[in-house]
Amino acid sequence: MLEKGVLIVIEGIDGAGKTTQAKNLLGKLRAQGLEAAYFREPSRGKWGRELKKKAKEAGSLTPEQELELFQKDRQENVDKNLKPALKRKKIIILDRYYFSTIAYQGAKGLDRAKIRRMNEKFAPKPDLVFILDIGAGQGLTRIAGRKKKDVLFERESYLLKVGRIFHGFKGRPFVHIDARQSRTAIGRLILEAALKKIGFESKHSSKSGA
Repeated sequence: MLEKGVLIVIEGIDGAGKTTQAKNLLGKLRAQGLEAAYFREPSRGKWGRELKKKAKEAGSLTPEQELELFQKDRQENVDKNLKPALKRKKIIILDRYYFSTIAYQGAKGLDRAKIRRMNEKFAPKPDLVFILDIGAGQGLTRIAGRKKKDVLFERESYLLKVGRIFHGFKGRPFVHIDARQSRTAIGRLILEAALKKIGFESKHSSKSGA
């Protein structure tokens, strides 16, 4: 068991490969015998389901209403999932966090610094944040096959703004990764950085990203 819980976040615009890499990391850490849990935002809770529903309806929410729902969903996720898992000294892999809120709602004109302050009043600060960098056009191409588009968020001109905000996150705990690389290469970089942060030596270090 680790001395304390570890919160690892994976961020990026739509189509960057966040969910794929989050679930890959979860499996790799568990294969090392580590206790790891996966969560995502929006969550599967009441407010998260409402957000996913509204995201498919153009003009369904103002930026302020979006922010309010994201905050409610995150508060529920923190209370029900993140804090209990950290207390049990688990490694949490979180697919999106409040940096997405800063980027996506910030790109719609809301005060980014204010959004960050609002969240850091109650949300645990992450130990490591991977930001998968990819162009808006390439990201949208990757997700073109989805049955239903999230029209509130999946527009190229909008995602260009979102991507620029993500690029602006620098220093600790951020690690930027070029998401144009192969899934295997990205997974290897993420796993190596995660194990280093955790302070855990891989059982199969030479093959840890395979």
